[in-house]
Amino acid sequence: MQLHEVEITDLSHDGRGVARIDGKTVFVAGALPGERAMVQLTTRHRNFDEAKVETLLTRSAQRIEPRCPHFGVCGGCALQHLSAEAQIVAKQRVLAENFERIGKVEPQRWLAPLSDQAWGYRRKGRLSVKWVAKKEKVLVGFREDNARFVADLSVCHTLLPEVGLRLAAIGELVNSLEGGRAIAQVEIAAGDATVALVFRNLHPLSDADIAKLIAFGQQYDLAILAQSGGPDTLRALWPQEIRLSFRIPASDVEIAFKPLDFTQVNAGMNQRMIARAIELLDPQPGDRVLDLFCGLGNFTLPVARLAGHVVGVEGDAGLVARARENAAANGLANTEFAAADLAADQRAAPWATRDYDKVLLDPPRSGAAAILDYLPKKSAQRVVYVSCHPGSFARDAGTLVERHGFKLVAAGVMDMFPHTAHVESIALFER
Repeated sequence: MQLHEVEITDLSHDGRGVARIDGKTVFVAGALPGERAMVQLTTRHRNFDEAKVETLLTRSAQRIEPRCPHFGVCGGCALQHLSAEAQIVAKQRVLAENFERIGKVEPQRWLAPLSDQAWGYRRKGRLSVKWVAKKEKVLVGFREDNARFVADLSVCHTLLPEVGLRLAAIGELVNSLEGGRAIAQVEIAAGDATVALVFRNLHPLSDADIAKLIAFGQQYDLAILAQSGGPDTLRALWPQEIRLSFRIPASDVEIAFKPLDFTQVNAGMNQRMIARAIELLDPQPGDRVLDLFCGLGNFTLPVARLAGHVVGVEGDAGLVARARENAAANGLANTEFAAADLAADQRAAPWATRDYDKVLLDPPRSGAAAILDYLPKKSAQRVVYVSCHPGSFARDAGTLVERHGFKLVAAGVMDMFPHTAHVESIALFER
């Protein structure tokens, strides 16, 4: 086994240390900038190599002891060995580098980073389930760094404690089922009052297995559902009626959702993110606001408390239907919603032909490039962009500045996923 002594000079976008061996870039899992280490190469590529730390020779002052016993094996978290303060600084640097390199833009000012609780925050997740013959059992956990393998987890400190501290029990449950090998995934979905587990079963569940799942739910006060195919096959096992919802107290809004719906992973950070988006957007009673990629109305409904009229547009028709229901349940008659594929040209759609004073964008990882071919129109004086991918965000920021005549007034990062390399951010653009 050949070892190489290296100096870690930077942190990559995915949370690995960056070094050089004979002039070639090497990404080192588990290493931090400023450290020296003996590393072993694990994978060679044409333009870079990958390595792992064998011996740490010097330690960064920002290194901390990972809380999770599975750190370094489970692929869910990459930054548990870096202090929380240093994590958010690193994420802001990633955003700044993407702005400079891809978008050729720079904000006039940086917003103070937003953060909330660092542990037990994750209310949405998908656990992989896989039969491993060598271990003679079904493993339940997140994927390892090598995505072909499922990490054998006993605990996860980023998941809500109701689930994260019971992973071993969930694993024992699945292994006790007659059809345990046919369980493909366990989806986690939590509202303010109810935590639900969705067991995706590839084969019909026996009566005995259903009884075990129900007993598990009753023992741990977890709602239990089964899903044998597409979303329409979802059925509640216990209790028979399951209602999931979360409140946004600052806006006096409650949003109901279904277990497979997209919701923000981090409840506390979602509250802070909505507050910042409203602060930047500054909706006024006479404003017409367009909310693109609106989902369940996470931003639409709080904005509607302050604006004159808000139009939410979303590609998932089911989410649009529930957004309408949520608006009605909250007494918000100044909203309307449309289902539209926002990756396609929608410029002829009725909602797209209108004028808006302000626009809010919250696109998926791919960004909003298609929309920015024809929106925002000249009437829009302010755009707030919420991003979950710094690369597509930087590209779109460049488009808003160069093609649409906006200036990038402010930008900042939000730690929606502590201990991961995921970068969530927000920015304000003004005409």
